[in-house]
Amino acid sequence: MELNQVSALLESAPMKLETGFERLESGVLHVACRTDMHGCSGEMFEWWFRSRPDTQRYIWWHPVDHVASHWIEGTADTHIGSIHLAEEYFSGLPSQKLAIQFRHPHEFFEPDGYERAKRDKRVSAAICARISPEEGLFKRDNEGRLLGGRLLHIGRDTSWGLVLRSHFYLGQDLVSQGLGAETITEMVPEEFGQALLMHCYNEFTFLSRFLPSLYVGENRDKLSVGTPW
Repeated sequence: MELNQVSALLESAPMKLETGFERLESGVLHVACRTDMHGCSGEMFEWWFRSRPDTQRYIWWHPVDHVASHWIEGTADTHIGSIHLAEEYFSGLPSQKLAIQFRHPHEFFEPDGYERAKRDKRVSAAICARISPEEGLFKRDNEGRLLGGRLLHIGRDTSWGLVLRSHFYLGQDLVSQGLGAETITEMVPEEFGQALLMHCYNEFTFLSRFLPSLYVGENRDKLSVGTPW
């Protein structure tokens, strides 16, 4: 699935690649991961990113792979426009420092189609971003958008929790820089795609284990909270 075909994520029907990784003709590495987050909702998921988790919460999120978390730019009321400076391991590979710039979903999806999917409850959460290595000065285009890869986390509420589809396009902007498929393949090996898939599944499985309780505790003044007894 190419980046220009991601509108398929707005539908609930199964796709050809729900979990796995593939090398696109351009050389871009596409990684897909479905995670069933029991007891969670799209609102909880988006709130987690709006809360801009610090290093302590970041380690809670993935106690094996996550190292450090800092946020720059943007405003405190939304993740959109913020840049997350993260250091993390990817399932046994050396740690990396990344810059993750969160963007509005309309940058990735046709606006009317996206808003219709939300109204129809086919989508309850959408976290979309551009990814760039943090080492050195990350590059931007003329509109301030980071150059590198793409990240999409698209969620749908169900009776049991949140179906989360995570898709990554690694090396996406290398194509527009004129690099060929062979060069991109060398720069973004399939070994990394496999490690990223495992990392993604693990981090959102870990998150699902405590996110509902944390969300209720942090929002108890706005929620009707039942007690277990």
